[in-house]
Amino acid sequence: MFAVRDRVTWRAVWRLAAFVILFVASIGFVAGGVIRGAGVGSVAFMVLGVAGFLLFGAGLATSLGGLLARRPVLELDVSGVRRPARWPLPRRSGRVLPWDEVAAITALRRGVPGTRRGEQDYVVFLPTPELAEMARTSDRPVLVALTMRDVPATAAAVPWCFAVGPGWDAKLPKIVKEARRRRRVPVIDRRTR
Repeated sequence: MFAVRDRVTWRAVWRLAAFVILFVASIGFVAGGVIRGAGVGSVAFMVLGVAGFLLFGAGLATSLGGLLARRPVLELDVSGVRRPARWPLPRRSGRVLPWDEVAAITALRRGVPGTRRGEQDYVVFLPTPELAEMARTSDRPVLVALTMRDVPATAAAVPWCFAVGPGWDAKLPKIVKEARRRRRVPVIDRRTR
């Protein structure tokens, strides 16, 4: 099995630090409300503190669990393409696209070069021949629809669209190579045109 994992990034570390700070601040709100007594302001502080404690505590647990669980974002094995469920969901709730249903693999690029956000590469496992033909012949604006959830014409491709992140431990060429090792499917590289 070939598994692609997302490395721990500074963004994830800062998100964890932010949740810790907000969680501690929520505890401070509750403590401040308890110390002040039974006034309206104290009750408001305690209610806000408890709400923050619950929300930021859940965010902290999810953020920390995601860092420690290190679940893959993409798996390729003999049965097909697997999109594992994110932590804290059980692994078995992930999705599988059998190799028999993969009509093609397309690589595309979304974004504007030279801007602050730059460009983002995507790999899409296309489940129908119609989507494969669209990926082969369409202009770039139509290709971007493969990465968007709210376009009905490309809804079948959305669960199998992966944004290749900068922290992934395998880059796009390696992912395509590993996929082709498991099944010879056409590869449509539309990153440049």
